[in-house]
Amino acid sequence: MKQVISVATMRHSDAETIRAGISGRELMYRAGQAIMEAYPWRGRTAIVCGSGNNAGDGYVLALLMRERGISCTLVRLTDKLSADGAYYYEKCVQQGIESCRFTSDFDFSPYEEIADCMLGTGFSGTVEGIYAEAIELINASGKTVISVDINSGLNGDNGLGECAVRSDLTLSIGYYQFGHFLGTAKDRMKEKKNLDIGIDLYGRCAELAEASDLTSLLERRAQVSHKGNYGYVALLGGCREYAGAAKLANMSCAALRSGCGVVTLAVPNSIADSVSPYLLESTLCPMPDENGHILPNFDAIDRLLANRRALAIGMGWGRSAHNAKILEHILTNHALSVVIDADGLNTLAEMDREILETTKCQVLLTPHLKEFSRLCGKEMAEILTDPVGAAEEYAKMTGVCLLLKGACTVVTDGEKTLLVDRGCAGMATAGSGDVLSGVLAGLLGYLPLTTQTAACGAYLAGLAGELAERELNDIGMLASDTVRHLPQAINIIRNGDPK
Repeated sequence: MKQVISVATMRHSDAETIRAGISGRELMYRAGQAIMEAYPWRGRTAIVCGSGNNAGDGYVLALLMRERGISCTLVRLTDKLSADGAYYYEKCVQQGIESCRFTSDFDFSPYEEIADCMLGTGFSGTVEGIYAEAIELINASGKTVISVDINSGLNGDNGLGECAVRSDLTLSIGYYQFGHFLGTAKDRMKEKKNLDIGIDLYGRCAELAEASDLTSLLERRAQVSHKGNYGYVALLGGCREYAGAAKLANMSCAALRSGCGVVTLAVPNSIADSVSPYLLESTLCPMPDENGHILPNFDAIDRLLANRRALAIGMGWGRSAHNAKILEHILTNHALSVVIDADGLNTLAEMDREILETTKCQVLLTPHLKEFSRLCGKEMAEILTDPVGAAEEYAKMTGVCLLLKGACTVVTDGEKTLLVDRGCAGMATAGSGDVLSGVLAGLLGYLPLTTQTAACGAYLAGLAGELAERELNDIGMLASDTVRHLPQAINIIRNGDPK
């Protein structure tokens, strides 16, 4: 797994590496070398430089291009330079490398490529003035854009930034930072690559889950095995207002496609007949209900959960005074893996948080941003500034495994944190969250609940969604298309990292 760190940890690691004997000037030169080798620079390149060490990397790049006979121009936004940057800029001047000042009417049309060396991962706030003008012209240029460190304008800790460069390739230096994955990063970076320049890590890190890290969870199975080996799973949800028969069936199918042995879908008795035609391999368990909402009939619930390894609860549940009683009974009296999603999360947000601290269950919560805001009591804007920190804090406080959904998913138990950078715009459709819950429940039928298992579920669903979008498109895709591609996604994970 690749390490992903905060901006503060990156600064500390950089400082400690320098203190250990490698100068900042040497690290800057290594960065320039790595940038030179990471991309096949073809022709005349505009290297757009700001004031800090990010600009210094650009000056080293210019020197190396000069050595290889590649035409480049330094396009400078300011005369302000860092100490190490000034050293390499003077070398550029001595070498006679073309240099000019950026103006609001600068013309990028003569250049084949643009190297974005304006603002690094340390930037925060709002881009204004000449930097905003440069970003707008770069984005409108139609040229191949390579951003160094991070796309100028993006916050290195959360990926937020209204005015930011759109790159064809982003080259992070030393370690990935959270801003390379969170926030708007996915819409700003077509591709990204990390460059190791010998900076030692000092401090905590999260990790980026990749297919090769998950292969062992989806090993080939013994020929002499049966459905009982892979777990009995229950899915409890639905109500009269949100019958969502097809969505519930998709969830059941997703659980089976993810490898569990048996899935039982438990729904209110009054909607069972509407759901039944959509089920093929899953079994249906009508639950006692009142006005289309499941009743807290504990005998029925206990029978449903007997010998179950995992339960997913809350999808399409709606709002009912009975929901809290049902959830409390399960968390208090059963010892199994429980995925709580959708209306199950809304119910949990209104309950005493102590229930999570004392439960016999192994609990996985799967909120999106708004649901997590209700759970943790923080405003969404506050969470967005530090989603990793907010997720880790809540998971550690409650003892749960938390899967915070987004363009990049954060999975944490408060101690270990994994990022899952899979998924696509085509998954922004009704039922995608239900599919993820089904996938997670299916995996928990035969795997223990760990951050790795939860990350595997997010990776599997996200990759299947990408495959579906590739076959169809981002507009016409349905959640059922994601389910249909789960077997292909499993094959890809088994074979290593997808391209």
